[in-house]
Amino acid sequence: MSTLTHQGFTLWLTGMSGAGKSTISDALMERFRSAGAKVELLDGDIVRTNLSQGLGFSREDRDTNIRRIGFVSELLSRNGIIVVVAAISPYRAAREEVRARVTNFVEVHVDCPIEVLAKRDVKGLYKRALAGEVANFTGISDPYEAPLNPEVLVRTDLETLDESVGKVWSELTRKGLISPND
Repeated sequence: MSTLTHQGFTLWLTGMSGAGKSTISDALMERFRSAGAKVELLDGDIVRTNLSQGLGFSREDRDTNIRRIGFVSELLSRNGIIVVVAAISPYRAAREEVRARVTNFVEVHVDCPIEVLAKRDVKGLYKRALAGEVANFTGISDPYEAPLNPEVLVRTDLETLDESVGKVWSELTRKGLISPND
């Protein structure tokens, strides 16, 4: 693979649990690293464990978690680092707040119908949430506010991983945030 010239930016993958945020972000991270890019991954689950420990799943706590991820994203991206965020980030207002603070913010909506998510769910969380056994489950007993105008929309029920990654890569190239050096 060729090397990559890049600006600092934040690539924010949002979507419901099991939609494919981590899978797509892992593939993008591999592609960025193979091209010699300076890149960091902020995965929602890892951030919750290390930066937002003690927060619950109320709207206020979820927004606090997103603001913290946004703060770290801002610091890294303004210093020339590519930041890939994979976080459910269910509330539009919190994502828009981060967008307003972070230069070169690119939102990717990782979309997949609930029926498909429930079939993919090896832990059975969707089944339990649909049965009312799990409180505050995003998209079932708690809202998920899909982006109104994401820069990229991927449909993981209709696209291959390579197609989804390719759509994101193309948008980053189109915006001039990355430039392959052949």
